Amino acid sequence: MSKTANRLHTEKSPYLLQHAPNPVHWQPWDQHAFSLAQELDRPIFLSIGYSTCHWCHVMERESFEDSEVAALLNSSFVSVKVDREERPDVDAVYMSVCQSMTGHGGWPLTIIMTPDKKPFFAATYLPRDSRFGRMGLTDLIPRIAAMWRERREDVLASADSILSHVQAHSIPDPPGSAEAPLGQDILESCRDQLAERFDAPFGGFGPAPKFPSPHILMFLMRHHRITGDPRVLAMVEKTLAAMRQGGIFDHVGFGFHRYSTDRVWLAPHFEKMLYDQAMLTMAYVEAFQLTKNTAYRATAEQTIQYVLRDLRGEHGAFYSAQDADSEGTEGKFYVFTLEEVQNLLRDEADLAAEVFDLLPEGNFEDEATREKTGANILHLKAPLPVVAEELSMALPELEQRVEAIRTRLYTARQQRPKPHIDDKVLTDWNGLFIAALAMAARAFQRKDLAEAAGQATDFLVTNMRTAPGTLLHRYRDGQAAIPGHLDDYAFFIWGLLELYRTTFQAEHLLLALELMDEQVELFWDTEHSGFLLTASNSEELLFRPKEGFDGALPSANSVALLNMIRLARIFSRTDLEAKADALLQVFSTQVRSHPAGFTFMLSAASLAFKPGLEVVIVPEQPFTTLEATAPSTAMLVEVLGQAFLPEAVVLMQDNALADKVAHLRDMRSQEKTSLAYVCRDFSCQASVGAPEDLKRLLAL
Repeated sequence: MSKTANRLHTEKSPYLLQHAPNPVHWQPWDQHAFSLAQELDRPIFLSIGYSTCHWCHVMERESFEDSEVAALLNSSFVSVKVDREERPDVDAVYMSVCQSMTGHGGWPLTIIMTPDKKPFFAATYLPRDSRFGRMGLTDLIPRIAAMWRERREDVLASADSILSHVQAHSIPDPPGSAEAPLGQDILESCRDQLAERFDAPFGGFGPAPKFPSPHILMFLMRHHRITGDPRVLAMVEKTLAAMRQGGIFDHVGFGFHRYSTDRVWLAPHFEKMLYDQAMLTMAYVEAFQLTKNTAYRATAEQTIQYVLRDLRGEHGAFYSAQDADSEGTEGKFYVFTLEEVQNLLRDEADLAAEVFDLLPEGNFEDEATREKTGANILHLKAPLPVVAEELSMALPELEQRVEAIRTRLYTARQQRPKPHIDDKVLTDWNGLFIAALAMAARAFQRKDLAEAAGQATDFLVTNMRTAPGTLLHRYRDGQAAIPGHLDDYAFFIWGLLELYRTTFQAEHLLLALELMDEQVELFWDTEHSGFLLTASNSEELLFRPKEGFDGALPSANSVALLNMIRLARIFSRTDLEAKADALLQVFSTQVRSHPAGFTFMLSAASLAFKPGLEVVIVPEQPFTTLEATAPSTAMLVEVLGQAFLPEAVVLMQDNALADKVAHLRDMRSQEKTSLAYVCRDFSCQASVGAPEDLKRLLAL
């Protein structure tokens, strides 16, 4: 194989392997690629995407599989492919470039840069040929090649200017630059900004396309707990109900699609991401804890069912995503024509059409023509209680018949060619789903979910942590690789903290603290405070991003803030408390200017703005596991698990924690009963042993 040939065949990333057969001479992101660009004196064509990205598939079919486009690229560039899920650091740097240069971003991301990685052109999807004002690759490549040959000095000057601008805006203002430290008032500003964006008729925030953004809902639930404002809870409940009824939820196989392309949550972008399942599960679990509405519990459990069935590997960890496309068409796996449903269900077809709003002309549009295809995206025309009333049918009977319909449709759908599953295991996304499973396990009193979270945790500890100070990012096909990023540490620590609160196994809490100390050592910005995305010993990129904005996911700095506040309170670590305060202040100017963009950071900050709540359970016998504990202990644990107490730190007295949490040694149980000690803002109440007394102390 020549050194300029396509080199993706030996990679582990499913995305890179998808492009290995391309006639484009793709290179992975490595030193060979950059040395080759220097040697050939060519610019680099950088393409970033991921394996379940619909428009990445489109661009591949149109251009990267095309011999003419490949010949143009191969003669003028060194072409580099990056899986953004494997290399979020590379993606973050060049996505910042694209947003700075064009005002928007997305995938596939296209960057053209010098051999020393300085960008001078940025775009997202590009067609093969120019159309509708968008330049195609067959025109763009020759123009860039000519500029590189004939106007090299202008290109290099532009690259230097772009780099200087992006670097100058890559680091937030240092602490103390804001007018005043952030306080309780910023929570109200965030609420007001969200209320202005709230879509009252259909739920969600802002116009189409609509993303679930569960961390926004989690912020609002915390704000409701603080203020009791019913309008805040109404925004949450309207959005959760609308998403569950809409086509963004898979009513046949469960789980949530990526986002809705329209205002009413009907037509989704059909890919399913592990992180969306994790965050949405958390939101529905917390909504159930807060309201006791069993519909939220059902949605959370169905979402978990999808992940455990379709995204869980034999090793117990979780895969990254499921594609939107099958048989070359987005959504084909998921939609049904009315005729198909009639043939499958016969006597129940009319009920299915009524419940799921199935139309002869369909509601699914062709991507190119925007004409109805005859296929239907299943969604609930109305909540089942409303449908039952309209049909004069008892709700339990309707629910039973709808479940039978769903099962028959699922069985039929399983015979179709299935969308591709990206089977790489990512530490950060697994950390999120571990947290979600743990939260669901204690809220629903489901031991099996705690066991699933524990198995995934064991996999990460065994395979992704080779020694203290090393946490790896990606596992696939028997190989763990790529040094961990900030997200890997922050999200895994979050998962460990939630798993401890569910199982009270001390090793999870102690590992969370150990990883936090490593995170500070590797990622803390000693000059300006806050955490940088990449470790101090990582590959040198154009700059080290520091991200606080909560986008599709909470930022790692936001999650780190939550983790530090919790760990500081548990272990009396004033150093972590000081770093939490510094982290919040380093983003304070940005937060004040757009608080709705930092909802998870403000959820974490709300812990610091209000009096702390600590609960210690002292079992009547030495603690080993919840399964072996006394009934009096289990009843207190159940009260805490089912309650919505996001501000609480909960501990079990355990000899394994005695050296780290000294005050646990001073607490005693009474003969033949367990006790709960409740402390608020450094003031402790008399211990209680009865679940009803614990509820009273917690104002439940």
